[in-house]
Amino acid sequence: MSENKDMYTQAKSQMRLSERIVAALPGFKGYHEKELRRESDKLVRNHLILKLSHAKNDVRSIFQKITDRRYLDVLSDMDRLTAKIDRVTEKINHASYGYSGFFDIVKVKEDNLDRMITFDNQLVDYVNALTTAIDTFKTQLIEGDYSELKNKIQTVTDKLEAFEDIFDKRKEVIMGVTQ
Repeated sequence: MSENKDMYTQAKSQMRLSERIVAALPGFKGYHEKELRRESDKLVRNHLILKLSHAKNDVRSIFQKITDRRYLDVLSDMDRLTAKIDRVTEKINHASYGYSGFFDIVKVKEDNLDRMITFDNQLVDYVNALTTAIDTFKTQLIEGDYSELKNKIQTVTDKLEAFEDIFDKRKEVIMGVTQ
């Protein structure tokens, strides 16, 4: 499925003895478990941000190659693609960690946090599909294939929009509305 499979279990197994003792204290265990889940989620999202940042650099490289060859009819499409990658990256960077306030009506429970971690792990697969499409596009340009630029740009844009649509369902997963 993804290279970040079950980050929560991995984080839990790497706790030091002192952390395990404190985690066993009544009242603290649940709090600590939630924090581990949130930190695991943050690690997965940081991985997504890193992959998208590399993808953005590749898109800029593609943009430069297209500009150098003076294919002016697709520059606005490339500009929109670059802006969209920036926007999606920032959306992930500022996404909720699954916290709910003390007086919030809807409380975020552990099982919802577990669904959020599973959901974020699945997002890695979507971002991998996006980066593969960008890598293929870049390789074709390096090999001198500048045919059907609009279609190639649209393919990458479609994958990015599909990724964003899936990511936008994340809040519903956190609240337990969908799975």
